Amino acid sequence: MTSRFHRLFPRALTVVLLTGLCGISAASATRPNIVLIVSDDHGTDALGCYGNPVIKTPNLDALAADGTRFTDAFCTSASCSPSRAVILSGRQNHRNGMYGLEHDESHFSSFANVRSLPVVLAESGYRTARVGKFHVAPDSVYSFQTVLSQGAANDPATIGRSPVEMAELARGVIEKKDEKPFFLYYATDDPHRANAVLPNGKPTFETYPEPNSFGNRKAGYTGITPVTYRPDEVIVPPFLPDTPVARAELAQYYQAVSRLDQGVGRLIEILKKSGQYENTLIIYISDNGAAFPNAKTTLYDSGMKLPCIIRSPGRARGGVTQDAMITWADIMPTLLDVAGISLKNYEMDGRSFRAALAGARVQGWDEIFASHTFHQITMYYPMRVVRTRDYKLIYNLASGLTFPSARDLIQSPTWISVVREGGTVIGRRTIEQYLHRPQFELYDLKKDPDEIVNLADDPALQTVKAGLIEKLKAFQAASKDPWISKWNYE
Repeated sequence: MTSRFHRLFPRALTVVLLTGLCGISAASATRPNIVLIVSDDHGTDALGCYGNPVIKTPNLDALAADGTRFTDAFCTSASCSPSRAVILSGRQNHRNGMYGLEHDESHFSSFANVRSLPVVLAESGYRTARVGKFHVAPDSVYSFQTVLSQGAANDPATIGRSPVEMAELARGVIEKKDEKPFFLYYATDDPHRANAVLPNGKPTFETYPEPNSFGNRKAGYTGITPVTYRPDEVIVPPFLPDTPVARAELAQYYQAVSRLDQGVGRLIEILKKSGQYENTLIIYISDNGAAFPNAKTTLYDSGMKLPCIIRSPGRARGGVTQDAMITWADIMPTLLDVAGISLKNYEMDGRSFRAALAGARVQGWDEIFASHTFHQITMYYPMRVVRTRDYKLIYNLASGLTFPSARDLIQSPTWISVVREGGTVIGRRTIEQYLHRPQFELYDLKKDPDEIVNLADDPALQTVKAGLIEKLKAFQAASKDPWISKWNYE
């Protein structure tokens, strides 16, 4: 990391230590509890407080009304395990080693020298506990003192689909009378697509012509009052086709979102009744966008621009919005900063956005970077991204390959129905454009928010493109990206 890099590129590997904000002094003897809620495949398209007037998410809406809603928050890899590893390490996937999914044959795992959020917090006097979906490895790197539930990723038999039960399991951690603050990692399987098991033992997501259930079931879940939706009332986002099949799937997706919302409601109820709510920092985020084509596993905004709601102790007021551009690489440094832990001993690719928690306008948060390498082991397609408020540049390092599809996307009835009927368009993007991508994609986000018209070869934008490429190279160098060599040779 050079002084020249800091002058030209203050965004990455920069740590801002701020005190006395949001009512929390770094020197205070009373450190806040931290509750980090991570849902699975939930985009901003399906939340009331993000503008959807149909879906019922009263508890998350109430959290936003009592806190700060970030309008420009992004994952850095639109894939479950890599995204979660970034959240828990503050390092990009290419730097922490979690290049793709942790489970089954993919079997990716972070490097042994990674210093994770739960480990650092435990060493600093926090009680740490997790419940629900884990999906990162190894346990030694992402170690929690208390493990409240076990189970494979997206396993219907585990508790990750039962968010009220998850909250009840966490009750003991929350209510324990202890001088130590606690860190609770509460991660649902909702609203991920549901998988089934074929007679040969292989998992499948294919239910065509019926919609995937997204974990909804007739037997219901403990403490959950099902909220159902009609296909004709859902709002079809622009990245999806407006078809009966897509609408039927969105209705199931909405129901799963409303279920996780009730789990969040129970969790907050327990915090309030135990007297812990006022001294607890609560974060709600998702790992990546919805499990539909054009969203999950892509670094279009539909895959990476996500909900982020944060309620801080000592806030002056709630119901505020924050347009600082943040990523999940910034989560760990922010939480360590709030906990009063010095960041100088930890190598991270993010920085603390603590100054933004109260919603006040902050300077220098106008660009973000992203890095995606794999989803499943068979899905090698490295992408590096720089996004400003006006433009996004996507660098497809393996552009000669057909874009690989995840099982839960290619087996989705939404995709199958379009392909079997001979369709050529998914949402506003052609299937050809989706599957075969050039080395560079450049989008004018003001004029083209759906990222359809690639301007990478537009003569009028070559100066813009060159400037973004230089930013991307600086990001890769600073974050020790092995793929930086691809600029020079194959």
